[in-house]
Amino acid sequence: MPAPLARRKYSAPTCLVLALLAAGAEAQAIDTSPAVPAPAAQAPLMTAGRPLLTLRPGAARPGDPLLVEVRGVAELPQGTLAGRPLRFFPWGEGFIALTGLPVEMPVGPASVTVAATRTAGEVPVVLSGNLDVVEPGYPSRELKVSGKYVEPPASVKARMAADRKAFAVAFAQPFTAPLFSRNFAWPRQDRITAPFGDKRTFNGKLSSQHFGVDIDGDPGTPVSAANDGTVVMARDNYSAGRTVIVHHGGGLYTSYFHLSRILVKQGAKVKQGERLGLVGSTGRVTGPHLHWGVKVDGMWVDGETLLELDFFPPSTPAVASGDSAGLAAP
Repeated sequence: MPAPLARRKYSAPTCLVLALLAAGAEAQAIDTSPAVPAPAAQAPLMTAGRPLLTLRPGAARPGDPLLVEVRGVAELPQGTLAGRPLRFFPWGEGFIALTGLPVEMPVGPASVTVAATRTAGEVPVVLSGNLDVVEPGYPSRELKVSGKYVEPPASVKARMAADRKAFAVAFAQPFTAPLFSRNFAWPRQDRITAPFGDKRTFNGKLSSQHFGVDIDGDPGTPVSAANDGTVVMARDNYSAGRTVIVHHGGGLYTSYFHLSRILVKQGAKVKQGERLGLVGSTGRVTGPHLHWGVKVDGMWVDGETLLELDFFPPSTPAVASGDSAGLAAP
């Protein structure tokens, strides 16, 4: 089968490294107690005594997921990106937080601020910088569809309310460190028929935005888990059809809509590449395909960008080079 079509419309640096050390500076109005219990992990290593704040990617669109990494500190950091709190957990040689940018976020610089201590018990230092939020370039199109796809009948309102409750429960899993040990992969290989962020007008009236990636497929072809995790939904829903949702830890979920058949049960532990179901056209759709969604920190984000994130990079150098940008404290 052909590989999914590339959609990247801008050249973004893979990461932005900020070595901004406010030595001995007190973090004002920042509570350094962890928001969640820190999972057991190897103690982070120091980076030549200089804390480093790394953003991956180094530039992002509204709707993109991001990794925020802090090295060279001893305790769980606290911080924000564009005013949203970050949830860190121990990872490799430091700590990371997985988050995203809301699709409605304006372009321009987005501030990131993190407070952490170099050694246990000392006054926190503050690391800060800006992420470049770039124009998303989401396509727009008008669609003519049957009225039943625009306005559901009143008879199904109770079922839709039950669906919303089920989704809320599925997406309310306790925050844990990631459950996977490799980067994410496509749930199936085929043509992308609708990218994330696609803006649509139905019958000249109802406007919406597409919060997933639609991947073409013949009915009955397999759909696989994008990474290791736990199945938190295996259910038939009115709009999404037969649905599987996998929780991957770190506030990250992947969803698989419109399946013709579900092959896993709720609560099952799955591995990357394991079959979750078969492509279908259940729910409110006009033809068979897989709608693949990614939710991070309570936001739907672009799955294609998630596939580009490297959760297991080599050690970040103290001085950035290549397509990484670096700033050093005086």
